Amino acid sequence: MSITPTRKRPHPPRTTARRPAAKPRPAPPPPAADAGSEAPTGRIWDSPTTSYYLLVSATILLLALGLVMVLSASTVYSLRDTGGRTPLSGFFSQAKYALMAIPAAVVIAHLPLKWLKALVWPAMLGSLGLLGLGLIPAFRVAAGGNEAWIVIAGQSLQPGEIAKLGLALWLGLMLGNKQHQLDKVSHVVFPAGVGILLVLAGVLHTKDLGTALIYFILVAGAMWVAGVPAMMFAVTGMVAVGVVTAFTITSGNRMTRIMQFLGRGEHDPLGLDLQPVRALQGLGTGGWSGVGLGASRAKWLYLPEAHNDYIFAIIGEELGLLGTLVVLALFLALAVGMTRVVKRHPDPFVKIATGGIGAWILGQAAINIGVTINLLPVIGVPLPLISAGGSSLITTLFALAFVIAFARSEPGCAEALASRRFRFRRSLAVLAPGRGRGK
Repeated sequence: MSITPTRKRPHPPRTTARRPAAKPRPAPPPPAADAGSEAPTGRIWDSPTTSYYLLVSATILLLALGLVMVLSASTVYSLRDTGGRTPLSGFFSQAKYALMAIPAAVVIAHLPLKWLKALVWPAMLGSLGLLGLGLIPAFRVAAGGNEAWIVIAGQSLQPGEIAKLGLALWLGLMLGNKQHQLDKVSHVVFPAGVGILLVLAGVLHTKDLGTALIYFILVAGAMWVAGVPAMMFAVTGMVAVGVVTAFTITSGNRMTRIMQFLGRGEHDPLGLDLQPVRALQGLGTGGWSGVGLGASRAKWLYLPEAHNDYIFAIIGEELGLLGTLVVLALFLALAVGMTRVVKRHPDPFVKIATGGIGAWILGQAAINIGVTINLLPVIGVPLPLISAGGSSLITTLFALAFVIAFARSEPGCAEALASRRFRFRRSLAVLAPGRGRGK
């Protein structure tokens, strides 16, 4: 019996199954602009909080610089006014007004928009009431050739300064409500034109032409932002020029000052030329970096109103050209912040009110600095937030508080600020976990 060997079947070749190639993952979508997709400069500029931080920081720095410079520039005047008892009376007065205004300004800056609108009519009616008191001799006080002051319960104040805020807010509300009807003269004149005339009548009665000029600038800024037709804008400008010309021609002192400025009058270094000449001397003495804080020589009764209308000259003398450039940069920051609010905010009331406030504060700063450097004839207006003076300081702080509140109500700003506060608290909890658990 034969046994046949079994053949081994060849195994089929093993095949290795290839996995399909993995598809490349799609690139994640770029984050939103506010989350950091752009360069840092672009991200900061496009952030909804930029206007808010610009306005807050510039306001705080200008206020702090103003208090320091009032302390420096007013010491000699304080010694003179107090009979040598204290050199700090001027600074204490300015600091008192600042401490009175700051808490109220903080509250205003955190109010919602509807509450801010509710304050417009009380502000306007209160302004007209204070201007009306200036018509009563029992309340009116004359100083420096003007009758711009009143005294209530022993406290002196300047209604013309306070009414700036009331008029700016009121124009924002009136012109904003008639935004689509401003092409008709009747909708511009009533009620906005009537309110403007009432306020200007109260201001011009005090013979304070410098304050009246600021009102014209304020009205022009509000009307420009509101989009009033060019013809009505031109008519308003011609009326303003006519009023200023009339007040100048009818005042011998003003005419003499203008002729001196134009070089047509007799040079009088101890008379009308005293302030312009000595202000330039103080600025020139400061050089690049100044003679040092507190080391001014012009404030030793050499330059009249050194702590008030001519405080910019003391800044230039003590802090030099660099100090004056810092002041200009801070006002530029205010201008940029307010311009952003006007362009980015959807509410016409906010746009127009901010335009009026911005024209007032920046125009007043430009006039004050222009007078100090002898580009303009002498016009007695203070440098906002820096010059000594309670009415001007409080009103300007309140006005900027309104604009800061407007910036907070920009689309996305309140949410961004709340998110940053939450991240800050969370970071604190990580750094100090015991506090987060209440230990």
